[in-house]
Amino acid sequence: MRLAFLIDRFFPHGGRQRDFRLFVEELKARGHDCRVYCLSWQGELLEGVNLRLVPARALRSYRREQRFLDWVRTDLANDPVDGVIGFQKMPGLDICIATDACCLDQPQQAAGLLGRRGAGYRHSMDWERAVFAPEGKTHSFLTTASEVDNYKEHCGTPAERLHLLPPGVAQDRRAPQDALQEAPRRRKAVRASLGLAPQELALLFVGSDFATKGLDRAITALAKLREEQPSVTCSLLVVGEDKPRRYQRLARRLGVADGVSFLGGRDDVGELMLGADLLVHPAHFEAAGIVLLEAIAAGLPIVVTDVCGYAHYVEAARAGILVPSPFSQEQLDRAVMRHVDGVFRASCRESALLYARLTDLYSKHREGADLIEQLLQQP
Repeated sequence: MRLAFLIDRFFPHGGRQRDFRLFVEELKARGHDCRVYCLSWQGELLEGVNLRLVPARALRSYRREQRFLDWVRTDLANDPVDGVIGFQKMPGLDICIATDACCLDQPQQAAGLLGRRGAGYRHSMDWERAVFAPEGKTHSFLTTASEVDNYKEHCGTPAERLHLLPPGVAQDRRAPQDALQEAPRRRKAVRASLGLAPQELALLFVGSDFATKGLDRAITALAKLREEQPSVTCSLLVVGEDKPRRYQRLARRLGVADGVSFLGGRDDVGELMLGADLLVHPAHFEAAGIVLLEAIAAGLPIVVTDVCGYAHYVEAARAGILVPSPFSQEQLDRAVMRHVDGVFRASCRESALLYARLTDLYSKHREGADLIEQLLQQP
């Protein structure tokens, strides 16, 4: 089949972008012709994939998205394909791989009062309805059962158009066989490259949207940890592509600027997880959170807010602590401080690795490709 994939921008380190890459690679390996429409591309091109950069420009993101779609529609009319697959909600898709939460179910802070009255928010709602309206034809791939329920409740989407896929952790995120040995070679090498002392407690934050993922909360928790446990040397490693200035100011104001390292986007997150002691993911809201499953597969203990779609895996794996809603900074601080105890961290690590061996956290892209073939080949 000839397949067209739509994604607004590609960069190597985003969760949605990794999801897109793995789907394209899986379908390309099955012999399908894969074409990609994209506004901007960073990093290496995907081998054997026809990349078409869309020259859509506008100051407002919603206008840029509309011009992107208009250009793609014109190009597809001149050069048709067998199926159109989008990695964001937009009209005209055969399949939407939905990585964002249902707009109607997001917390109020997701848009704010003014935002919910603005043109950008109305645009997002219109495009969501175009995908999930009862009379529509788009099939959607979702990552959590709660999202399936949300779209049924808020949009009236028929159940036969909503497809729940298993998680899709990449195999390179799994811990090596020697992960439980004392001070394994790879862990020591990673920590040395980051300048971490042997007994230093290294907290890891991963996410390319610092505000949504709760970086301010993580920095505040680090400051409290240093205040309450002055004998514990601790630091926070921040991985992700976003503007750090606001958070650097916060770290200086709290007196922990020397302990917060902004590493930018990284290709070696799996290695960083082997070198770190705790993943801190205090997100304000998140439809899924693949980084949580990657941490489980790597055997890295986790502190996470319960609003993340994949947070229940952390609880099932006994891989760390869930911070309940409504959010309390004090509860997050206590959860982080609980992991100062090396015995507790070791217990979380062993439980996570066992769970990752016994649970399917890896087949999303294979099963999703099977479903794409099935749906697009129907008469």
